[in-house]
Amino acid sequence: MGAVKLVFHSSPRIDGVSVDPEPDWSFDALVSELNTLEAKLATTSVTSSQFQKTMPTWKRGGERGKPFVLRAQEFDLDDTESDDDGDNKALVPVKRFNCDKLYLSDSDDSDVSAFDVQPYLMDKGKEVETALFELAQEHQLRVNDEIRTKISALETALADESQNSTSALLRVEKYKESRQEQDKKLDTQYQRRIAEALDNHLTAVQRDRELRSQIEERKIRSDAAYEEAKRKVALQEEKQQQEKAKAEAEAKLRAEEAKRAALEAERKAAMEAEKRAAAEAERRAEKEAVEGGAAGTFQKVTSGRTQQEAAVHSTDDASNVSNANTKESGNLYRAATSAVSLESGRLQKLKELCERNQAIRSSSNQDYTRYESHISRLIRQIRGVIDNVRSKSNDLVKLLRDPQCPQSISIEIFAKKFISYCANLGNAPFASGYVIVLVTSQVPAAMDVLLAELHRACLYTVPKHMVYKKSIFQSKESYFKAIGYREDGGKLESTQDYLNRLESYMKVYGALVQTEIQGVQNLHGLREGWAWLARFLNNLPANQYTAVSLNAFLQMAGFALFRRYKSQFVKLLNIISQNFLVDLKVRQIPELTRTLLEIETYIKDKKFLEEPEGRRLEANLLSSKSVNY
Repeated sequence: MGAVKLVFHSSPRIDGVSVDPEPDWSFDALVSELNTLEAKLATTSVTSSQFQKTMPTWKRGGERGKPFVLRAQEFDLDDTESDDDGDNKALVPVKRFNCDKLYLSDSDDSDVSAFDVQPYLMDKGKEVETALFELAQEHQLRVNDEIRTKISALETALADESQNSTSALLRVEKYKESRQEQDKKLDTQYQRRIAEALDNHLTAVQRDRELRSQIEERKIRSDAAYEEAKRKVALQEEKQQQEKAKAEAEAKLRAEEAKRAALEAERKAAMEAEKRAAAEAERRAEKEAVEGGAAGTFQKVTSGRTQQEAAVHSTDDASNVSNANTKESGNLYRAATSAVSLESGRLQKLKELCERNQAIRSSSNQDYTRYESHISRLIRQIRGVIDNVRSKSNDLVKLLRDPQCPQSISIEIFAKKFISYCANLGNAPFASGYVIVLVTSQVPAAMDVLLAELHRACLYTVPKHMVYKKSIFQSKESYFKAIGYREDGGKLESTQDYLNRLESYMKVYGALVQTEIQGVQNLHGLREGWAWLARFLNNLPANQYTAVSLNAFLQMAGFALFRRYKSQFVKLLNIISQNFLVDLKVRQIPELTRTLLEIETYIKDKKFLEEPEGRRLEANLLSSKSVNY
């Protein structure tokens, strides 16, 4: 027979007998408990060696069958250890139970209870059965209470878990929202950085394209002007040769005619002399006394004239000596006194401003690098477009008036960064002039500081020229450093690089003085430009530095000066052509050939009647249409 597994719920003991077996009893323990039960029952009822309880059996057809007999019989099996689930148990000697008259039915309307006990059985174990029934009921109630308690505990735990889950979900949602907000901010910052980097890149590309375009256009114009000037020079030389040959022929004819005229005059003079001699001989006797007195008077007058002429010559010689000494022992600079005075005043203002800013920086730990980089970026982004000029000017004015940064420091940064930007050839000089005028009209103190920085960078904007003297400068390199040559790695830059930077500074200065904006006052306008040109021609010599400066200034400001001063400006151009250019040609400097031809072409072809390119700002970058500001 296979192993049998019995599982019962624990119950209390009555008179030493367990109502229900232990839940995990073995067969040995069960048999022992049954033996104990039989011993107890033997004292109150008939002792029986066998205890049988017969229950009625049932069949599917409703008929009574053979009674169901519950037997506990002794078996001999090898002792085996049960597994964890208690499926295999060792079989032990057991008693036999018969349920002969117990009827079982699965029908609900059966008139016989499945566990109906015979009267004689109830009589024998009435007290035990009653106790078992009550204990079963109590056990059932206790189990129900435990179940309800556990269900309540589970419901409470479930509610707590649900509340914890809800709280956790809320925290997760809040964290998710905070992360989304943070990601959004980071994305916005990243997009802003990308936009700034893209703007800087596009600005650099646009500036590079404009610079290349300007260089190519300038090269083309210069080559065309050079070829045109060369052709005109060739024509002029040919014409001069023809005129010279014609003049020589005419001179030869005039010489022959003069020779004939001289011979004729000589003959006539000889005849007149003979006539005068005859007449003089006739009057000689009559006028001897008179001729003697007249001769004395003539000698006295002649003596007085000779003394006066000697005095005049003596005065002229002394004046010449004085002028020579003045030139030899003159000042180091050649400039007008008024120009030097204006320059000194501006430089003094710049010095005081820098000292005040130094005191502010030393007394405060605030870092103004952010303002410096912002101003520098705005200046680098200046283009010849009207919207660009307006926006950059407004932004610069806001920075100069920012209360978080002292205005003196903002003005110093603005002046230095702008002059540094002007050193490049592709600096859009006319647009720069517009921005300077718009900014200084609202912050007037910035104009003198800006001009002072410009004078320090280029002395020809004063205008002023430094004379080279061996007694002052130990070498040519010292002189070059004094006039503004830059030194890189212990080596001076080339003269061409210096002239390019000089031309760039002068173009910005010329664009500044000619800038006129309706409703806005230019603190350094055409009046100062006219004064600069007059001082330049009256005081500065003709050399390669002054030639480049003059050419750049005329290219930028000549059109506006002619519109204002008309014929007076033309007279100045004639002085340039008759004096300045002649002195340049005498020097015979090969590097000045192109500059000389450009100035000659500008004057002869009347380029001052044509508005220079870039003077009118464009409506936008994608349009070639130019408009007045």
